[in-house]
Amino acid sequence: MEEKAIICKDLTKQFGDFVAVNKISFEVDSGEIFGFLGANGAGKTTAMRMLCGLSFPSSGEATVAGFNVFNQQEKIKRNIGYMSQKFSLYENLSILENIEFFGGIYGLSDRQLKEKGEELVNTLRLQKEAKKMVGELPLGWKQKLAFSVAIIHKPKIVFLDEPTGGVDPITRRQFWDLIYKAADDGITVFVTTHYMDEAEYCNRISIMVDGRIDALDTPTNLKKQFSAETMNDVFYELARGAKRSDN
Repeated sequence: MEEKAIICKDLTKQFGDFVAVNKISFEVDSGEIFGFLGANGAGKTTAMRMLCGLSFPSSGEATVAGFNVFNQQEKIKRNIGYMSQKFSLYENLSILENIEFFGGIYGLSDRQLKEKGEELVNTLRLQKEAKKMVGELPLGWKQKLAFSVAIIHKPKIVFLDEPTGGVDPITRRQFWDLIYKAADDGITVFVTTHYMDEAEYCNRISIMVDGRIDALDTPTNLKKQFSAETMNDVFYELARGAKRSDN
């Protein structure tokens, strides 16, 4: 039986009296596309930062790629890729310079950097733009390049924090084609989003409300469970339930 890519048990993050992530528990299989859905402020990014080794949990347990989030954060970082919506590339560097910079951080040799750089540019069909500054690229191309750079070292897991925010529907679909290819290559994909239609692209999804995981299953089973025609309806019902529990 393959090792679980991620295991969480009662993982919690608290800032003073505010509980940002409240005892979440789940497991992610190797090679799975796992979606973390929820509105802004639901706790998605905070949870991801703990799993990436960027923030210490307040309590609970978790392993990522077999390493403990409390005392093996550096080992976690060497086995994952990470892409943030807000910052992923240096806009004042060219496409090739970004590839060389991040590939170097991930520990690729000069020979690997050259090979991977050429392969990546050809795959994205950016041969003519290879020396162009990233800041000159359309947002959709920046996001696809950032994702490709995040997996250039073939990590066990890649974490994507709302990677398709602000891009048009066609580019979003193209981006998900890249995610499918990564999963086919054996990379586990952990993606946060607030786009309900993107839930359809995941093997399983969890829905976060106020720092809690209020539902976790396949998109099809969640629709049946909540008798909703779309994931928008599912999320709406969960959000209403959260408000009722606070009153």
